[in-house]
Amino acid sequence: MKRLFCARLVVCLMAGLVFCLLALSPARAVQPDEVLADPALETRARALSRDLRCLVCRNESIDESNADLARDLRLLVRERLLAGDSDSEAIDFIVDRYGEFVLLKPTTRGANWLLWASGPLMLLVALLLAFVYLRKRSEPERGGAGEALNATEAARLQEILKD
Repeated sequence: MKRLFCARLVVCLMAGLVFCLLALSPARAVQPDEVLADPALETRARALSRDLRCLVCRNESIDESNADLARDLRLLVRERLLAGDSDSEAIDFIVDRYGEFVLLKPTTRGANWLLWASGPLMLLVALLLAFVYLRKRSEPERGGAGEALNATEAARLQEILKD
């Protein structure tokens, strides 16, 4: 009886694990009618589709998205490959048409270098400001420490020290 219960428990846990793995794995949205007959071209098309952003879903590749625009982009990639374009020519065609936003990994050309450099620049500015702040904070204040006391202040200090 106890063994039967343990066996059922193991089967349920395994089924739950398989279900979780299937639920968490990214779904592929490529429809059967989109798949190219040539396996080499299809492999190239899938690789290119993983690097292109779905313009509807934002941070999802067109390979994973079920949006109509993502399907159109997948078909456009396959069309360009069938026309004889290289991978870079197909990507350049799509970027020319939709802009660099369509790339999941933006280039460092043009104005994008400012975006790539802004992170390290901000870190350097923050470190510089922290250094200046800490340096200023550790210096003793020079307001009245170096000045001599006048006669009234000296007399008052002597009265305080006597008590």
